[in-house]
Amino acid sequence: MEIKVGTCGWSLKRSDYFNNFSCIEIQETFYKIPKFETLKNWRNESPKDFEFTVKAWQAITHPLNSPTWRKGEFPKFGKPENFGLLKPTDENIKAWNEIIKTCEILNARILIIQTPPSFTPSNDNINNIYEFFSSIDRKNLTIGWEPRGEWSNEIIAKICKELSLIHVVDPFRRLPSIESDITYFRLHGIGGKETNYRYVYTDEDLHKLYNIIKELKSEKIYVMFNNIKMAQDAMRFIRLLKLQ
Repeated sequence: MEIKVGTCGWSLKRSDYFNNFSCIEIQETFYKIPKFETLKNWRNESPKDFEFTVKAWQAITHPLNSPTWRKGEFPKFGKPENFGLLKPTDENIKAWNEIIKTCEILNARILIIQTPPSFTPSNDNINNIYEFFSSIDRKNLTIGWEPRGEWSNEIIAKICKELSLIHVVDPFRRLPSIESDITYFRLHGIGGKETNYRYVYTDEDLHKLYNIIKELKSEKIYVMFNNIKMAQDAMRFIRLLKLQ
């Protein structure tokens, strides 16, 4: 079992980040597609064995009236109503191809798709999931899906199994609905409905996290912190792992 620990976004100056962590989940790609030159610089600055994972552009998952777009950059193509919610539209397919280019530049092997609470487990949305993933070229990427809102483990497991997706979770809120060779955790803080970014993990929390991981059968486990003290908490967890 290999455990990789990092943060969701650049939580330190890049040179310091590379010295402390072996992977990062790029967040900028959720809000807009970064300049390719910027991505190339990140890749070139990083150690050869450093791993980038990528969070998918919200154009694919979030309607343009979603509050998350306040920090984003609207697509410069297509009809606004055709974006988001994994609709199998030309606009979403084009947005997908843009994020694929990002992954290729960073040599990323994992792409994380986060759907909003408004993306409920309705028949229309479930049909969109199947049609969308039947329409795209994955380029051998591992796709992780983090559904927000009220999705049952039974429905998630069925979709993930049939579409070869990883169920991405916060392990303090729920465990993956289906086993896979790769487990991907995103830690958003304890408390609150789905996130509590101001939370700082206690030593007891980190020991509990380690005990959760010990029970997993995956070959590779990603532990990505996404809270206000994410760098410090992630480094504390790395120190805990070294003591085991």
